[in-house]
Amino acid sequence: MYYYRSTAKKVIQVNMKLNIKNTFIENLPADKNLENSRRQVENAVYSFANPKQTQAPKVLHVSAEMAEKLGISIEETKSDFFKNIVTGNEIYPNTKPFAMCYAGHQFGNWAGQLGDGRAINLFEVAHQNKNWKVQLKGAGETPYSRTADGLAVLRSSIREYLCAEAMFYLGVPTTRSLSLSLSGDEVLRDVLYNGNPAYEKGAIVSRISPSFLRFGNFEIFAARNDLKNLKILTDYTINHHFKHLGAPSKTTYISFFKEVTTRTLDMIIHWQRVGFVHGVMNTDNMSILGLTIDYGPYGWLEGFDFGWTPNTTDRQNKRYRYGNQPNIGLWNLYQLANALYPLIEDAKPLEEILEQYKTDFQQKSFAMMKTKLGLFKDDENDLELIQQLEDDLQLVETDMTIFFRNLSNFTNAKLGLTLMQDAFYDLTAISKPIEKRWNSWFKKYEERLLLETISNTERKQKMDTANPKYVLRNYMAQLAIDNADKGNYDLIDTLFQLLKKPYEEQPENEKWFAKRPEWARNKVGCSMLSCSS
Repeated sequence: MYYYRSTAKKVIQVNMKLNIKNTFIENLPADKNLENSRRQVENAVYSFANPKQTQAPKVLHVSAEMAEKLGISIEETKSDFFKNIVTGNEIYPNTKPFAMCYAGHQFGNWAGQLGDGRAINLFEVAHQNKNWKVQLKGAGETPYSRTADGLAVLRSSIREYLCAEAMFYLGVPTTRSLSLSLSGDEVLRDVLYNGNPAYEKGAIVSRISPSFLRFGNFEIFAARNDLKNLKILTDYTINHHFKHLGAPSKTTYISFFKEVTTRTLDMIIHWQRVGFVHGVMNTDNMSILGLTIDYGPYGWLEGFDFGWTPNTTDRQNKRYRYGNQPNIGLWNLYQLANALYPLIEDAKPLEEILEQYKTDFQQKSFAMMKTKLGLFKDDENDLELIQQLEDDLQLVETDMTIFFRNLSNFTNAKLGLTLMQDAFYDLTAISKPIEKRWNSWFKKYEERLLLETISNTERKQKMDTANPKYVLRNYMAQLAIDNADKGNYDLIDTLFQLLKKPYEEQPENEKWFAKRPEWARNKVGCSMLSCSS
């Protein structure tokens, strides 16, 4: 199949022939109602829905690496056909876009049917023995849009596009980004929820994942006592994403739940390692594959604080705060266990798996922190050393990323505080008692390192693979957003390239290895964020 795009000099022939598969829509029940009207959808995993036509679409950025994984060349990403596909203005031949039906618990409360309210799945691509689902976020309304318009704005789209790819290069399980585009339309949003809506630039992100299935996809059928479709969906998920577990059966369902539990915990341990706070860990935002999904009001710990949440909606109760993410992961898994129980009809194995999560969290969290500290031998005092550090980090505002990155340069206790000066937001806040506590910890750390058999150089190399130097701080994303609002999109690519190598020194980018500037402390978009997008 051939498509063309015009340039000032000549017409360039572009071949963009994708290896399309339809495993999802061919194996799962579709909504029989073909109208794109907001409604309760029964007995269906998805509803067909076409993206909205936009006025003046423009592709701002493409992840060349992700395009290559789909079998799309750099030249093809520059074509009008690619632009039209990733902005929803053209449907790839012989495909049927759709939105998924799912439910969920939001902030601990059952919300009933939710679904893809502003996400439309375009198609599946098989390439190099992998199957990828291609989805647009912000491409218009679906039967699940409720009272919303199904659109997205540029600020939230920049954040999602950059963060998904940044997380991938950090080694965190995540969905991916293919492209970031302007729709050319204006979108009305009340960013502060204060009754002052304003028009913003509309945008669309093309998101990629082996699957966008969530805990909520299973919850909705269990809640409706639709066991037939619950089984169909679970069997499909096992056959296509957990095939190594064997043919679907009660025993396989238990193994399936166990692996989902393990993947979910591993993902959250990675979040804790790099200081990422998701902000909206509702069950409809939990991937069945254990991938980070739905980048809304997320944030990165700057001042180390177990109680911090980036979500303004969560400001009072702080349900989704940094230190509570492992507990929420477990709570969400309980809801998934309840959804799968009708297929298993035995609570005991599910309860045992959930209990094991608690043990595994303690062990994996401990191992992760030891790696961050460069402790590779076993010592009975390691847990106490880690707990004291976590307490000390909260004595005064201390930048998490800078502290742990600089710690790999540690050589002796006397220079400990000097080494960490750049990590403290206010050096004058370090009183004599606090200084004494820090010096005590550095002394214990120095003595503990004597038990290691590797050199300081080797220890630094290992620590630097666990402690990133560069993360997508909210103020960095906001700078890119502010520039983009003025029509300058260069910083998007600058940050994209920076975050592809988060563990490397990159001396030419040293300015990004810095604490949050004071002007960003309370600036909208730089501290806490709303779900408005």
